[in-house]
Amino acid sequence: MGIYSILLFTSVFIFVVLVCTVDHRSLHKWVFGVQMLWQTLCHIFLQYEEFYQPQLVLAVSSLMLITQRVTSVSMDIQDRRLTLSLNGLSLSESYEVLLPVISYILNFTALLGGPLCIFAHFVSFIEGIDVNPPPNPSCVVSVKLVQVFLLEYLRYSFLLIVNYTYNSNLIYGVISMWAIAMVLRLHYYAHWQISECLNNAAGLGFCGTKAGCTDWSGLSDGGFWVTESSVCISEFARRWNATTANWLRRLVYKRCKYFPLPLTFGFSLWWHGLRVGHCIGFSIWAATVNVDQYIQRNWLPKLSAAWMKAICVSLSWITTQIIITYVDDVNPSASELQI
Repeated sequence: MGIYSILLFTSVFIFVVLVCTVDHRSLHKWVFGVQMLWQTLCHIFLQYEEFYQPQLVLAVSSLMLITQRVTSVSMDIQDRRLTLSLNGLSLSESYEVLLPVISYILNFTALLGGPLCIFAHFVSFIEGIDVNPPPNPSCVVSVKLVQVFLLEYLRYSFLLIVNYTYNSNLIYGVISMWAIAMVLRLHYYAHWQISECLNNAAGLGFCGTKAGCTDWSGLSDGGFWVTESSVCISEFARRWNATTANWLRRLVYKRCKYFPLPLTFGFSLWWHGLRVGHCIGFSIWAATVNVDQYIQRNWLPKLSAAWMKAICVSLSWITTQIIITYVDDVNPSASELQI
């Protein structure tokens, strides 16, 4: 990131200052407001410089992930899951309190691509790594790297479809648009899988043993088959970039008494940078999720015949693919929740 890494260190410095000076009961409001103001200013600056400074793009993307972490910590403090009181502590004791938080915010294994790890899990892992270390992750990392190569090969296959169907008739044009959207999404899946491998290699994400096999799925933003098999748009929204979706649900959706769904997508739009493509993409996504939830509540329970439910599920999956394809083609980075 070069000189632009100062954007990240400035964000961490501001958070530490707020922790030291603001009452814990209002800390989350201050952290949320100041951090989003700082990130918005960086997004505005990015719009003028991104074609000339790729390091700035990387820095702002990492800043978005830092926003997730500082607000997660502030929500933990507000919900009394975490205590960060520095009153009456000496300088060295204050360091002991703050260093785990700073280490969590700047954790390099998830700084460039996620996923979002809960602070309590991060601290528990660090404190227990000597007492109860996770098993050797070499095997699972190797398997996931093979999956990355398969995803890249699949992405290359869709690129061939795009080249073959480009400038053809209407049917081929529809197939080409769907293939372009799949190319974009497969890029995200491969990126998330690499990030998951990096975290697993460091020992993060271990969930114990299930049926005699080690489970390393504790830090995952969603797999290709699970996400793409979603039969409705609301299900796709929950599975796509799962840790960020959970963060948005906790930060906005559960805290809003009125209009939680549009406000959640509206904040996600703000978090992504408020670009024109984002506005169109997220508006369409929010509207279709709202319609889908209405259908799931009021229409589907009335279907009694199995064949009718099968047809409805099939049409719902096709509709989901069409909507996500349109959102992707309108704005590639509106495939929610990560630059």
